[in-house]
Amino acid sequence: MKPLSSILSVVVFCFWSAIVPTNAQVNVTQFHNHNSRDGLYIDSAFTQSAAANLTRDLNFDGTIVGNVYAQPLYLDNGPGGRPTIIAVTESNNVYALDALDGSIIWERNVGDPLPANDVPCSILDPLGITSTPVVDLASRSLFLAAMITPDGGTTKKHYIISLSVDTGDINPGWPVDVEVTASYNGINFIPVIQLQRAALGIVGNILYVGYASHSDCSLYHGWLVGVPIDNPGSVTAWAAATIAGTHGGAIWGVGGIASDGKNPFVTTGNTSGTNGNWDGGEAVIRFQPGPIFTGSASDYWVPTNWLSLDNADLDLGGSGPLLVDVPDATPSHLIVAMGKDGKAYLVNRDNLGGVSAPIASAQVGPINLRQAAATYRTNQGTYFALRADRSTLSAFRITGTSPPTIGNGWTVNRGAGDCGSPFVTSTDGTNNMIVWVVGTEDRGNPGDQRLHGYDGATGTLVYDGGGP
Repeated sequence: MKPLSSILSVVVFCFWSAIVPTNAQVNVTQFHNHNSRDGLYIDSAFTQSAAANLTRDLNFDGTIVGNVYAQPLYLDNGPGGRPTIIAVTESNNVYALDALDGSIIWERNVGDPLPANDVPCSILDPLGITSTPVVDLASRSLFLAAMITPDGGTTKKHYIISLSVDTGDINPGWPVDVEVTASYNGINFIPVIQLQRAALGIVGNILYVGYASHSDCSLYHGWLVGVPIDNPGSVTAWAAATIAGTHGGAIWGVGGIASDGKNPFVTTGNTSGTNGNWDGGEAVIRFQPGPIFTGSASDYWVPTNWLSLDNADLDLGGSGPLLVDVPDATPSHLIVAMGKDGKAYLVNRDNLGGVSAPIASAQVGPINLRQAAATYRTNQGTYFALRADRSTLSAFRITGTSPPTIGNGWTVNRGAGDCGSPFVTSTDGTNNMIVWVVGTEDRGNPGDQRLHGYDGATGTLVYDGGGP
């Protein structure tokens, strides 16, 4: 995981050809656009022929300060009715930028971030806002999670913060101090050993925030914290690994909290010290509002080899849950889970099944799948696309059968360094599917820093960066 740069320019692309804009309001209020985390963006302008003529808008200057890992968000009706991009950085800076020219509408620093040497095993320097925030349009509020120090590094705090999208001011009743408010089964939240990198989600009226570790250091726990957005003083929390002597179960996949509109879903990582007793790790978990975990087998799925995955550090939780509906399949309400073992798993999200075999699984890449996939449907079927390894983009088809299986789709070996998590555009939700990736930096490989688009049905190149 590497930053784009310490002085980041949010980059905007435009069409060479004239495009008639749609009349519908378009907002991107959360990671991968929808609570299913599908990564699908529908815009009638994005025909494949128009997309082939994208070029960078050199009149847009979105320069901001800080390392950026979070996805920028977009409001069609931002402050003063202006189209607005919201971006956050590890320096704990929050920006509202004019989407037309990149000028700053407002900016706010929510507190001093922590230097890496003040956090055990941190790979982030500084450590501030890592995850993608979420916007609640009804209250016109932006919710984010930040690590701060109020006294130069002696005190470490995880805060959950709500800002007005119109002014950047902190909303009444916020921030929430997670250390003070979160506990579960006698386990207390210890800020310095927890990392917050999973995207935030809102389900119903509750904001959900997931927590993980710094590179598996310390006796950490996976946490899911729920904060009612109209009553932030009433916090509910759940922690993994509550048996004495155990730890782990991090919620760390970048996609974070997914939902079907009723329940939040997460994936969790490896645990330690369990003596073979499952304790919340290597799982897909469905929570009741709160979050409340029932413990019923219908509300969690764990692969039968979970202990081997634990011992090999092959987390199921390296990628967040991807909710997919396949109308012709039985069952049709599915979750795609992807592990660091390189496998994709299909499970029935209406009845997850406890510790059991999945509905289907397939080897979709080498080990260390750590990303957010995307899903889309064409006239040929339902697909999910993922970064199979650092330079390989692949799409696999979920068959409309009883039971569904994972079939071959297409693969593109870009051969140009790393690529980020894919996302998808379509003119109407079925046609003109384009799967996009950006050539990103990762572990010293700079990538090509270019935007690439591929036909969602065939993998044929549609757009290859548009110049230097």
